[in-house]
Amino acid sequence: MMERLRKLVDCYGDCEQKPVRFRPDTWRSRLEPHGAAHVLNIGAACQSGRSGDRLISRDDLADLRERVGDDPDGLRDLFVAVMIWGSGTTNGRGPRHTEMALCDERISPVLRVTRAAVRDGDLGGAYRQFALNGVGRSFFTKWFAAVDDRDAACDRALVLDDRVLRSLNALGWVSWKAAGTRRWPTRYTTYVSSLHSWAAPLGVTAEWLEWLLFHLNGRVDEPCTPEATGIRC
Repeated sequence: MMERLRKLVDCYGDCEQKPVRFRPDTWRSRLEPHGAAHVLNIGAACQSGRSGDRLISRDDLADLRERVGDDPDGLRDLFVAVMIWGSGTTNGRGPRHTEMALCDERISPVLRVTRAAVRDGDLGGAYRQFALNGVGRSFFTKWFAAVDDRDAACDRALVLDDRVLRSLNALGWVSWKAAGTRRWPTRYTTYVSSLHSWAAPLGVTAEWLEWLLFHLNGRVDEPCTPEATGIRC
């Protein structure tokens, strides 16, 4: 596993995650009824492409996390920003699923409790307790990653979605086998600890490695070119 990962790091080590493009007009009608349309001002305006598009980055999420603190409405704003970042312009279901979550009466306690669990290092507990309409693992693990403000020395939460899993499977790593169980909370914590343990000797961060696996989307044996993988450094 480490040998194959090292080859990927050597190949793509100069690449970095770019901000995600989103279209505020696509989201506005879903957010306005819930008083959350102001979140669409996050990030920066695009200088090229479709007029009105904006860019949102992981740093934007981190900045918003610091600003909102413990405020319940602020946590909801951060959640909406995470959903926007995770959807970009390619996931057309993102606005609808976000509205489903905003309509769920459990949203405030779920965001508060899972944030607390993540900050306490109980990622399995956060996984077990997250339940909101319209939000599956691919997105609620993005929430975990966004709210985790622990020291970098900790195994901080990471995103686990189908694209990452597809790359890991292609590399020969199967989550339930590594965890010794099919229970997803344990499989998630095993994934997080594994990625951190791999990243350190490779000289990269676990977040960067997660991003690379996401963008490769299972194409771990493709030629190391932008045309093959879609990654542009």
